[in-house]
Amino acid sequence: QVQLVESGGGLVQAGGSLRLFCAASGSIRSINAMAWYRQAPGKQRELVAAVNSGGRTNYADSVKGRFTISGDAAKETVYLQMNSLKPEDTAVYYCNINLDPAGGWRGDYWGQGTQVTVSS
Repeated sequence: QVQLVESGGGLVQAGGSLRLFCAASGSIRSINAMAWYRQAPGKQRELVAAVNSGGRTNYADSVKGRFTISGDAAKETVYLQMNSLKPEDTAVYYCNINLDPAGGWRGDYWGQGTQVTVSS
């Protein structure tokens, strides 16, 4: 059983910053990738940022240049530094890890989410 716990969300004004943290625990042999997703009310869940075991990162166009993902596979933790926040960043942010060496979706595990609200 794998469990993920997120923290660091909150209410901030536009232009502010937040840092999200996620810690994993359970039966983890190795981590293929770690990521952050978000879901706003009435919207589908979308990928925000991801990092694989080799350190390669990928960002949604909407957050590129503002957000930075960093992961420590050995410590089974992942962070998301969010700068220059915009109201459209408001969403519940979910931590995700993939344990499939091939990156298949069946290896995905999810946290419960942390709320990020950005006011204008």
